Amino acid sequence: MKEPACSIIVPVRDGAAFLAESLPPLLASAGEDAEVIVCDDGSRDGSARVAAAHGARVLPHEVPTGPAAARNRGARVARGRILVFVDADVRVHADTIPLLRRELEDPEVVAAFGSYDDAPSARSWPSLYKNLAHHFVHQRSRREASTFWAGGGAVRRDAFLAAGGFDPAYGRPSVEDVELGYRLRAAGHRIRLVPEAQVTHLKRWTLAGWLASDFRDRAVPWARLVRGGRGLPADLNFTTGDRAASGLVGLALLLAAASAWRAWLLLAAVSCLAIAAFLDRSFLAFAASRGSPAFAVAASAMQLLHRAAGLAGFAYGFLFVNRRTDVPESNERGLDGGRPRLEVNE
Repeated sequence: MKEPACSIIVPVRDGAAFLAESLPPLLASAGEDAEVIVCDDGSRDGSARVAAAHGARVLPHEVPTGPAAARNRGARVARGRILVFVDADVRVHADTIPLLRRELEDPEVVAAFGSYDDAPSARSWPSLYKNLAHHFVHQRSRREASTFWAGGGAVRRDAFLAAGGFDPAYGRPSVEDVELGYRLRAAGHRIRLVPEAQVTHLKRWTLAGWLASDFRDRAVPWARLVRGGRGLPADLNFTTGDRAASGLVGLALLLAAASAWRAWLLLAAVSCLAIAAFLDRSFLAFAASRGSPAFAVAASAMQLLHRAAGLAGFAYGFLFVNRRTDVPESNERGLDGGRPRLEVNE
């Protein structure tokens, strides 16, 4: 049997409903020289049966371990020279996979990733905000990237294996793809952002859900990366304007707390929030163009909440999370003393 040129790896845990919608377009656009591997991570809702019924190769695992370890299991058995990682809750466009693979035709590029599109399946305001914010950031950012995104991203198999794969210590969807991107860049590799390679996000967000995710799964682990010597990129949602807006939100929170003693400080806090919203005017105009003026007002409030949750999570992760958890004891070390090592069945 001819070896596939590309292996598409989809981690899933209790995502049968998503797979029923995401697998048909993925299989249709994969190409004849690609294999699709669904890594079932201890699902109890029949995800493996749904994947098998659609013709995907299923790699079962009884105990949930998280998407990082699930993707690694797929990479161990993958036969393609290119690994494409796609989340179970996204629907690829017809050209998503070809665009990512085409980017890797440049021999100097080892990884490439795209973005969510601006038409998410769920139209609730929290879902619309969360997806439009991701889309906006990825569309405006530099093509020469310093991180990676596994929602829709490709990497050369040899580079992935040499880097040690995803760190399995991330037991939840978190910044495991960002951390992999840091290691790829540290090894001297180039990563390319391909804004045209888009996927439709199928997940429905709630306000409480995405605020908890921003705090627990994004900001706290980002802080641990920074504390471990990984600097924040000057791109994506860490531009100078973004940092200034977040700083103003933090200052506003401090001023609002201090207004209990000096009432006039509340006006200063409101002024800080207004300036932060002004700095986000491009995104808010974009949100209005994809939703409505009312949604843009709601998006402005949600953007401030997003920045507040990020600041709180970053401060908590940097100051209070046990330093020994930065490199968990269960994580196998490589020769460099801290990177995960991925054993592969050749």
